[in-house]
Order: sequence, then C-alpha cells, then structure tokens
Amino acid sequence: MKTAVVQMHVCDDKRANMARAAGFVKRAAGQGAEVVVLPEMFNCPYQTKNFPVYAEKAGGACWTALAETARENAVYLIGGSMPEADDQGRVYNTSFVFGPDGGQIARHRKAHLFDIDVPGGQRFKESETLSAGTEITTFDTRFGTMGLLICYDFRFPEMSRVMANRGAKVIFVPAAFNMTTGPAHWEILFRCRAQDYQVFTVGAAPARDEKGVYVSYANSIVVSPWGEVRLRLGTDEGVGLYDIDLAEVDRVRMQFPLREHYKPGLYETQSRL
Repeated sequence: MKTAVVQMHVCDDKRANMARAAGFVKRAAGQGAEVVVLPEMFNCPYQTKNFPVYAEKAGGACWTALAETARENAVYLIGGSMPEADDQGRVYNTSFVFGPDGGQIARHRKAHLFDIDVPGGQRFKESETLSAGTEITTFDTRFGTMGLLICYDFRFPEMSRVMANRGAKVIFVPAAFNMTTGPAHWEILFRCRAQDYQVFTVGAAPARDEKGVYVSYANSIVVSPWGEVRLRLGTDEGVGLYDIDLAEVDRVRMQFPLREHYKPGLYETQSRL
C-alpha cells in the first residue's frame, strides 16, 4: 500500500491552501501513491479564532475539492483536517476520507480537544471555538481496515486499542504538534502506539513556518508495527512516500502475540481498587 504523507505550508487563503494540497496529491499520485494523507488544519491557519471563520459544512467548497482531488488522482485521500460546521452552529476539527471514486467513506471529528497551558511554553484552547467529536473512527479500503484520529486524540491509547481490535492495521494521524510538545513527544507517541498495538502509524503535519501564527514541529512520520521509524521528513514542504507491507503486521503479531495475552478483566478490576 504505497502511502504518501503531505507536509505543506498553510496560509490565510483557503483557496490557495486547497490548490496547494491538490498539487501535492497529484504529485504523490504521479509517484505511485495509492493513499495520500494531508496534515491537520491544512486549509486554515491554526488559531482558535480562525476555526469558525473558515468552517464549512460537509458538501461545501473544500469538501467538494477534496472529493474531486481523490477522484481525479484515483487515490484514497485522508483529507487532513478542516473546520467543519454543523446545522446547530457547532464547529468541529474534522477529517474527511474519500475513496478513489471521490465518494466519502469516513469522517472523524476530533474527540479530544487540544487544551493546554505549559508554563514557559505553549498555551492553546481549542475548546474556545470547537466542539468535541464522540466517535472512534475506522474505515474499510481495498487494502483492509484503517484507523483515523486527529492529533491530541493520539495521546489517549484506548482509541488506538479499539481501532486495532476492530482490525485496523494502519492508524493515520493528521496532526500539528508544536515546538514544545513535538520535540518531547512526537516520535515517542508514534513508536509507542505502533508497537503497543502492532500497527503501522502514519503522521502528517504542516511544514514548519517560523514566522507563522502557529509553528508546527513538522517531521511527518511512518512507523512500523515493530516500532521502527521507516520514514521521517524534516521541516520543509514535501511529499514522503513509503510502501507499507501490511503482511508485516501479521508477521509481527504472529511472532509476538500480544493479543493472546491481553486480559482486560484484570485491568478493569485493578483500576477499581
């Protein structure tokens, strides 16, 4: 499953961002990519005040452009994330997934909002303008079942466990770690989740812009089910391609059968003591 992670700069022009993303998807497809992943908030500067301003309903201009881009390039397109408005006036941080025919096959609304205040570091409160999703998202492709979450969701391992239990062999993570959390936790999280649940983990982040309103750590990444980093970009714009061998998941699970030894009743009992 030849997979491409897109690492791109994001500006304050939504149409320009979409056109830039479409260009990277076309480039990736031209290099043989079958699955393409965009970064979190790829069409919107990452500021809480921007989310309601840039928000669109499903079926809007950005959603339509993503669908057409998937269809034109015959790829599975994990559309990073974008601000999504609903009929009740709520706004979500949402990732839409489209199949090679351009049809939507999944939608994930970020369930864990990024609300942090690190002394001497980053302060950010997504909950000031965003609502939280309520679902764990997996979706089916011709390659098998895939998992999808967004950035801060990745810090809550139960989500990844549910995905793996549903049969997911790859967990995709559009994300935008910053310069406080990125150096400390980015690679560790992708390696831990990959080896804990014996899946490939794939993270797509915006490129770093030191003069931007939000400075992304970048370093888009692919990690194997053995916890090995197989692909890692730097800080600049670009496309990273890695041909994921899903049979490797089966081999690792057979050689190191964690699932056979998992005892959920034990953990639940002990947690109540």
